[in-house]
Amino acid sequence: MSKLDKNTKIKSSQEVDVLNDLIIDAIQDIKGKNIVKIDLTKVHDAPAEYFIICEGDSIVQVRGIAENVMRRVKTELSQNSFNKEGILSSRWVLLDYFQTVVHVFYPEARAFYDLEDLWSDGKRTEYANL
Repeated sequence: MSKLDKNTKIKSSQEVDVLNDLIIDAIQDIKGKNIVKIDLTKVHDAPAEYFIICEGDSIVQVRGIAENVMRRVKTELSQNSFNKEGILSSRWVLLDYFQTVVHVFYPEARAFYDLEDLWSDGKRTEYANL
């Protein structure tokens, strides 16, 4: 796996695939549930190329998932999230990696915002709960 400059936006589709696979693995490390990747590359005016959405059973787990994603992406790809929101309340944590935006939800917040329905034009891939 190649290291990426932490100040460089990921550009190639192969690098984005590596990032997405790492994010999904980091979520599964902490037993994140109902993981969905939405490919928005063919959706006009989408805010990112991919959304990765998951949930945790508690606020502590939501925070743990988000922190594990940030730690592993920084350690393994030398890439920081360019923006992060919601860490303190941990009901909905957003991690922005430009091409990929990660949404880690508490179940009730996920149901309320229903991003999967909002972005239903994208291609959806679901991942097994571990």
